[in-house]
Amino acid sequence: MKLTEQGIKNVKDAPARYEAAFRALEESGGKVIGFWIAIGEYDYVAIGENTSDEAALAFAVGLSAMGNVRVESVKLFTREQFEGALKMLYK
Repeated sequence: MKLTEQGIKNVKDAPARYEAAFRALEESGGKVIGFWIAIGEYDYVAIGENTSDEAALAFAVGLSAMGNVRVESVKLFTREQFEGALKMLYK
């Protein structure tokens, strides 16, 4: 995630905002696996799970719509999933 101009103007409120986001995700059936404050291209890095890809998308869009951060999402796969895909490709 990257802070927007609005988000950086009100950065003192950031801890309350991300704690509220964690609660909202958990209340919707999702789970925060990890959260870090970053130095560099991104301001925050979070890893989470949700009940479906659509639910994850809705959460990310909703978070961005609040105007404090812009979310960049990545779908991750386990090594086992990758190896399964390789087996399908190279039968």
